[in-house]
Amino acid sequence: MMLKGLVKRLQENRFFLLFIVLMLVFRSAVADWNSVPTGSMKPTILEGDRLLVNKMAYDIRVPFTHLSIVKIADPLRGEIIIFDSVKADKKLVKRVIGVPGDVIEMRQNRLIINGQVLDYEIRNKLVSNTDSIENLLGLEHMIRVHDTPSRLANFGPVTVPDDYYLALGDNRDASADSRVIGFIPRAEITGRAKTVAFSNDYDNYYRFRPQRFMHTL
Repeated sequence: MMLKGLVKRLQENRFFLLFIVLMLVFRSAVADWNSVPTGSMKPTILEGDRLLVNKMAYDIRVPFTHLSIVKIADPLRGEIIIFDSVKADKKLVKRVIGVPGDVIEMRQNRLIINGQVLDYEIRNKLVSNTDSIENLLGLEHMIRVHDTPSRLANFGPVTVPDDYYLALGDNRDASADSRVIGFIPRAEITGRAKTVAFSNDYDNYYRFRPQRFMHTL
């Protein structure tokens, strides 16, 4: 009797269950949103931002797996990627700085890519941090550095291997990125983020930030 009752319930709710399954497949393989709980990507991304993630930006994958069926593109320098880091044992959001073959080094929070020292322009001087525009070989974006550089402010030179990427947080002295976990395997990268869907202010009773709604990164 219990089995018959269960089967009846499943039949009665089959359209709802189908909807749930399709929604899970969509979020796994097509598009999703990703919350950002830390400030490692400040000032570009704030704590409480919910990012729209294009999961078909680089690959078409078997739902609920990292198995790529069709390769669409490779991540480009400057793109914000989402990846399931095995070494960190969690999902991370960082910016691609080095692609395969690049030679990267950093001196006092200033990047040198393939022998070219990047240009920086100070925009905001905060209490203990400085926001600057970093010209990533043609792509400008904001970064934040501490007035007193951390142990992460210098590294390299290192050469990015094939099928790996070097990714950093925009909050350079407060990000556990490739300087901590090493190069990012291509297979771990699950999507690209270009837009903030919406945002809640963790320091203000989780109030909605209207200025962040559909904000372009």
